[in-house]
Amino acid sequence: MASSAPHRHLARAVGLPAEPVVAGQRACVAEHVRAGLDTHLRTLIAHDPGTRLGEDPEELHQMRVSVRRMRALLRSARPFLDRSWSEPLRAELGWLGRELGPVRDLDVLLARLRQETADLPGDERAAAARLVTGLKAEYGTARVEMLSALDSDRYLALLRAVVKATQTPTEKSDVDTERALRDLVIGQYRKLRKAVRRLPDDPADEQLHALRIRGKRLRYTAELAQPTLGTPARQLIKATRRFQDVLGEHQDACVAEQRVRELLRDLGDDVDTTVAFVAGRLVERERARRAEHRATWREAWDAVRTAADAI
Repeated sequence: MASSAPHRHLARAVGLPAEPVVAGQRACVAEHVRAGLDTHLRTLIAHDPGTRLGEDPEELHQMRVSVRRMRALLRSARPFLDRSWSEPLRAELGWLGRELGPVRDLDVLLARLRQETADLPGDERAAAARLVTGLKAEYGTARVEMLSALDSDRYLALLRAVVKATQTPTEKSDVDTERALRDLVIGQYRKLRKAVRRLPDDPADEQLHALRIRGKRLRYTAELAQPTLGTPARQLIKATRRFQDVLGEHQDACVAEQRVRELLRDLGDDVDTTVAFVAGRLVERERARRAEHRATWREAWDAVRTAADAI
């Protein structure tokens, strides 16, 4: 993680209190949301300096995950929140996620291609470097746009809005917190289960990607409920993480194959034969990975179903 001095400066600039928000086990759902927002905001701010520096891709990854988790909290707990503030806040978090996304996606793709070509002979590694030249230019442009967003007044206003949400007292509620959180988790699970049941025997890549997104929503909802629901929620989190990983690897393989094809096409008809050979080799590897994860995702789903039945 980058130096804590810029991190502390940003925390002061947006009015983040020194003490974190904590929700007791029997606190109402809105209090759990406040505590979750506070936790993820602190993580986001901690990784802001490293994201700007750009030396370690994990900094941006953690920042983007924090944004996604805050959005998921606000989405999952909508029935228990005042939508006059929660929906605008969720929309602004969506804006920030879109600003961070292109750089993170390119981080993943470039790292994947570097790993895939590391064991190639020298002439083929050089050909691979020529193949990804366009990606590096795209990465530079995306970083400029991302940094512009992070330097904007809109970004600071968003962080201040999250701080305000974490510090606004919630009204007392007679709702049974444990039951309410369990219902939220079960609701997300049923949406995922319905989506799985609607799939054909051989789903399209886009359908599996949509399934992964639903799985992520279930996981984040389970994380919200875990302090109250305990071990059953932890088991569900573990199962959904595995489910996400399998479908995430499938999606990464799909994206990598598509981007390699695009890069080759952009080089034109007179492309060097070695570059074309390397591109074909990369496509072949990604297809094999995609097939591998297609063969295992239903097994991961069975584990999610078993864990959800115990909630």
